This record gives sequence, C-alpha cells and structure tokens, in this order.
Amino acid sequence: MSESQGPVDGSSRVNTGVAHNARVWNYWIGGKDNYKVDQAVGDQVAAMFPVIRDVARADRDFLGRAVRYLAGERGVRQFLDVGTGLPTLDNTHEIAQRIAPESRIVYVDNDPIVLVHARGLLTSTPEGTTDYVDADVHHPDDIVEGAGATLDLDEPVAVMMLGILNFVLDTERAQDIVRRIMAAVPSGSYLALTHPTTDPDLGGEGNVDAMKFWNENATPPITARSRAEITAFFDGLEPVAPGIVSCSLWRAGSGSPAAVPQFGAVARKP
Repeated sequence: MSESQGPVDGSSRVNTGVAHNARVWNYWIGGKDNYKVDQAVGDQVAAMFPVIRDVARADRDFLGRAVRYLAGERGVRQFLDVGTGLPTLDNTHEIAQRIAPESRIVYVDNDPIVLVHARGLLTSTPEGTTDYVDADVHHPDDIVEGAGATLDLDEPVAVMMLGILNFVLDTERAQDIVRRIMAAVPSGSYLALTHPTTDPDLGGEGNVDAMKFWNENATPPITARSRAEITAFFDGLEPVAPGIVSCSLWRAGSGSPAAVPQFGAVARKP
C-alpha cells in the first residue's frame, strides 16, 4: 500500500493521517502495508526504544512456535486469533494447516485496515476452514458469538491473544475479557498470550517514554504491564513450561536469543 493508492473496499474507515498500530507494526517487521505517517512515528519510537523492532520480530516468531506446539504436540485443531493484525507470511492458519490440514481458524479484529486485507486471511486448505470476525476485543461476547459460527466450542480451542490486551487500558477489564473468552471454551483449550512490559529485568524501562510518545501521536493508545499483572491473565490455567518468560525465549530451542521486554506464555485450561 503506498501513499498514492486510493481506498479499496471497506477502507473508507482508514485514517491515513494518523499513525496506526497495525500499520506501524507491519512497518517494523518489514511489511509494505503502511504509510509515511506510520513510518515516521515508527522511526521515532524506534529511536527512543531501539529494541522495538526486535520485539516485533520476537512476537511474530512466538506466534509460529506457539501454533506449531499447539497443533503439532498438543493436537489442537481449532484456533481463535484475537487481534489478528495485518496478514504477513506464516499466519496462524498457514502454520496450523501445514501441520493439520483440517484445522479451523477464526481471526478477530476491528481494525479497518485489517478488514481491508481480511481476504488475504480467508484462504484455507480444502479440508480446513478460515473465517474472519469484525469485532472489538472490548466486547468478548461478540467475539465468542462470531467464533461459534465456525468453531465447535465444545471441542478444544487455542485462543491466541498476542499483543492485543495492551490496548485495553483498564487492567481489571482486560482480565475480565480473558476470563469470559476462556469460560466459553472447554477443558483442554489453551491461551497463548504476549504483552509488553516495563519490567527492568527485561530492559523494559525504555517502554515508558516510547509509549507516552505513541499515545500522543498514534492510535490506539497502549499500556504496558508488570509480570504480576500479566501472570493474573492466566489465573485458573496451567502454564506450559517454561511459563511466563520473554516471548523471544519461550521454547526457543537451541541458541541464546536475547530477551525482549515482551512477556509470552501458553497455558492450558484444566
């Protein structure tokens, strides 16, 4: 998408004058679906907090490892990906259906630019299914209702909430959203979650000023949370080893990747 292109179907809701998270994130991971305003804000945030590009890449890599673990080692065949973001290489359905072609995936987002590109997510193997629900994370009942049209909510579901709860500014409300979505899926389901932090053990202090700049110059507003606050999202669930760690370190295998100030974890509903 370039500055010269006009709107395509559904994109009249897109504000190209203000930087938006989905497009800036796309810019940080090397995508092309962004505008100059997104690049300018992205560059400024990166100048203030240089590790942010590493965070973006680590979060994407976590997605791949989590889906491969859930589909390959745990036999999960249904995925609910809340806060989808812009399509790029190796989306949830591509990874899951590569392992199990019959996998069913529902993507959820209410970002207009993601809606424009949703058709890129609605590919599937003949044996499987993908669908897209236009819903806001603040309205978990709408998410569950929409997902139920494609997923069998009596069978295990992997709920993917990567980098989305940081846009729910009230922590109690964010915890309630997780509880309500996980209450709608059965035993044997999983929650995979990533979230930015200011935890100094992960070098997160730089997030403070960078997020302040973001909230003054881009949309939607964002917040970081402590390890304790992020741990609370998993109340009542059984964490998968190694538990809540920097997302770059979660089941990273050989080598010694650097920790980034973004927690990641996967947990099972008993």
